[in-house]
Amino acid sequence: MVIDDEPLAVEMVKNFILRTPFLQFTASYTDAVDALNALKESPVDLLFLDINMPDLDGMSLAAMVPPETRIIFTTAFKEYAFESYNVNALDFLLKPINYARFLAAAEKARQWFGLNTATHQVSENNAEMKRNTLFIRIDGELKQIDINQILYVSGLKNYVMFYMENEQRPLVTHLTMKAVEDILPVNDFMRVHRSYIVALHKISSVDRNNTIHIGKEYIHVSDSYLDSFNKYIQANQIGL
Repeated sequence: MVIDDEPLAVEMVKNFILRTPFLQFTASYTDAVDALNALKESPVDLLFLDINMPDLDGMSLAAMVPPETRIIFTTAFKEYAFESYNVNALDFLLKPINYARFLAAAEKARQWFGLNTATHQVSENNAEMKRNTLFIRIDGELKQIDINQILYVSGLKNYVMFYMENEQRPLVTHLTMKAVEDILPVNDFMRVHRSYIVALHKISSVDRNNTIHIGKEYIHVSDSYLDSFNKYIQANQIGL
């Protein structure tokens, strides 16, 4: 779905969608309130959403869409870029948008849905089955990695870096931290910072300042995640 109060912008994004084989155009709206009502009745997988709109701006609408709908923001105002990541947007396209940049964002969405679809299929086929490997796209190729070899994952804007026990350098791919958080086993990994997810069984120590030592890195647990992390530590602690 495309939501933008500018008809020409709607038409441009619609044409980009129609040019992209793995996307299917569903609907477009120039009125955000009408679009929200339609989304509640018939959710879509992916929403291309303008930010600066009358009556209901894109940031406010993003907080109200169904949880299964992922968002790629489209706007002429780059100052919204940082705020867009606070609502777990998959990407941020700055107008005027060219097709190459659009396609890169769409590919990121396809990767995100591919990872999550694979996870749901595993759960449906065998609730006890544990995922041991993942495929991530590195320099245009899909590389299979062993989940048990992941030390931690760090994020920077549109990219995440997988730090592995058997790799000298991190594996960098075009994804969001939210997508990685959703795919990794919740019993083995925990988000401890806006920019870090750690493998719980790889933690060497935790100091009194709530700083984790893992591999060669020291990662501070931020206040937003401290309560969950402390509960994990207390549940696995022996002695005083």
